[in-house]
Amino acid sequence: MSKHNDFEHGTKLMQHHKRKQGKTHNSGDLLFHIITPFRRKSFEKNSPGSSSWHGIDCKPGDEDSYTHVSRLDFGTPPNPSCKKTATFPHLIFSLPFLQSTFFFHCFSGTKTALTVPTTGLLNSSLQHSLRSNPALAGPIPPQISLLKSLQVLTLSQNRLSRDLGLFSLTSLIHLDLSYNSLTGTLPAREHAPPIAFGSLAKLQELRLSNSGYSGQIPLSLSRLANLSTLSLQNNQLTGEIPVGFGNLSHIYHLNLSRNSLSDIVPFDAGFLSRLGKNLDLSGNPGLFLNPNEAYNVKVGVDLCNNGSSSLFSQSPSSTPNQTIIIFLLHAIRHWVLLLLIPTGR
Repeated sequence: MSKHNDFEHGTKLMQHHKRKQGKTHNSGDLLFHIITPFRRKSFEKNSPGSSSWHGIDCKPGDEDSYTHVSRLDFGTPPNPSCKKTATFPHLIFSLPFLQSTFFFHCFSGTKTALTVPTTGLLNSSLQHSLRSNPALAGPIPPQISLLKSLQVLTLSQNRLSRDLGLFSLTSLIHLDLSYNSLTGTLPAREHAPPIAFGSLAKLQELRLSNSGYSGQIPLSLSRLANLSTLSLQNNQLTGEIPVGFGNLSHIYHLNLSRNSLSDIVPFDAGFLSRLGKNLDLSGNPGLFLNPNEAYNVKVGVDLCNNGSSSLFSQSPSSTPNQTIIIFLLHAIRHWVLLLLIPTGR
């Protein structure tokens, strides 16, 4: 039996078992529909006698003796590649035991949208990754909020617009929307990062670089107490850095570079030392560090108000004493704003 026929035979067996159980949703039929956009000649078994194929992992069920599809991985060798006509297979959400999906550079020739059905949603997926798909466009659908168990969502390097439906995914640990067009069809209108990002209390990584955001950084991001990585570089963000960022005790990587942020950087020497070169504030000409905090601290910050390559700058039009006074005034303002942030209790 050829490897391709072996795959079909294994899937038909799954279909037979499901019929025997009288299930409404037939995993064998669903799987055949899902793999149609992919080059099926590349489906091969991982090893003789294995219940998994390249790109498809199967695991035995907890309540039956059958194997079920638990992982789909397409686009990265040796896993199956995609046809030019491939579109996003929304039927994946009807595989009841599916835990993770990976689509890398799969949707490149035919415009397609990320769609999540409102009915027939059976699985409790933990991870979905769709990266580098130039034909994947349109809004992130609000129905994605139905994936209540989702912990990792990577949607980077696509052409997605808007970020609807994400903020009720309270199990999210990792969210990556970088390199998209989240301003949608209104590029002239400011589209700030939603305040609702602050409601994702379990987030440890939030990556929003080069996503078309503008306006101010929401103060609510300071409430993400578990955050270890925050990437907001290459946007059009303005205003001040939220003072609460300095209280994020778990953060080790913070990139706010290449925006239009301004005013005093609200980080003390301890914070600057802890992050070191994992802190990048470069490309924000309006930012300057308090010299009392930044003195002799080696950090990955390049603030060049006057073409200088020094690690910190004073306010371009102020004397050192004036800089300290300005810093104290802004510190008072920052603390007042911080006290006004709702605690959510």
